[in-house]
Amino acid sequence: MITEKDLQEAIAECQGQRNPNANTCIKLAAFLTIKKEMFPNEQEEERGYSFATPMETISYQSNSEFSQMIQGKDQDEVFSVIDELMDAVKVLNPRLYDSVLRNLK
Repeated sequence: MITEKDLQEAIAECQGQRNPNANTCIKLAAFLTIKKEMFPNEQEEERGYSFATPMETISYQSNSEFSQMIQGKDQDEVFSVIDELMDAVKVLNPRLYDSVLRNLK
């Protein structure tokens, strides 16, 4: 018997795909449908295509253009963009990439 935990893990795996293809989207839709049918009494909020916790927004403030652009945005969406940026920095300027990681430690 499939458990809710199994479904959550499968959903998280699909959502974690960096470059989802059609098969990933089909699997995600199937897992979400099964979860909704098997566990209809769950009180989780639905956000977009996933059953997720309420959106956490960015509240960082400074006078920079970047700060103004991210103010009030969903932090997961902002971190997704920053993650892609860091992948590019790693290729284009490895020293800068290493420096940023050192500053985050």
